[in-house]
Amino acid sequence: MNARERLIVALDVPTADDALRLVDRLAGRVGLFKIGSQLFTAAGPEIVRAIVARSQKVFLDLKYHDIPNTVGAAVKSAAGLGVSLLTLHGLGGRTMLEAAARARAGGVRLLAVTVLTSHDEASLADIGLAGPLSDSVRRLARLARDAGIDGVVASPHEVGLIREACGQGFLIVTPGIRPAGAQAGDQARLAAPAAALTAGADYLVVGRPITGAADPAGAADTIVREMESVSSLP
Repeated sequence: MNARERLIVALDVPTADDALRLVDRLAGRVGLFKIGSQLFTAAGPEIVRAIVARSQKVFLDLKYHDIPNTVGAAVKSAAGLGVSLLTLHGLGGRTMLEAAARARAGGVRLLAVTVLTSHDEASLADIGLAGPLSDSVRRLARLARDAGIDGVVASPHEVGLIREACGQGFLIVTPGIRPAGAQAGDQARLAAPAAALTAGADYLVVGRPITGAADPAGAADTIVREMESVSSLP
């Protein structure tokens, strides 16, 4: 993959019209468009179909976390929409992850969320996950790999330990990417694009620094140039 193919834009916008305007401005400049809970709740499966119909790839980021049968059925439905990447929560456990892997179809690749990039060790302790945050990430990544999941979503700070624990064939998709000068927002564990790629990430997710820019296409091009500065992409 080249650098553009590795860049995912998060369409965290309120309406389908907002999303499609961004897709039309960014088509050919980025690799995938991420649809999360906000946009999917507002626009439903039709926004996925509309973007796929434009010959663009969709990363459906709904983080499924339910009983195994329900998650397996949801994975089948998502595959039928033509999505390329799909998330579920690693905390759903082995049986749920295995059900999702069995239901995979149509070329969709599954990603387990390890620890959300908004978390730090204090907030994890609040929900009963004591100990180093890195231990939780490593444990969930290995669980996902062993259950047949294609990769994980993890912060740039944990990319290196996941690559070491799970090997080169395991996909790592990294949110929490902020180019120089961008605001952190609600992210707690951040990195610049080049640093995340150097650590071993396969895909980078960028939202507000592109979608909130006066010139989203120019902002995407700037990030791609920074990505291209990495001499050896993973």
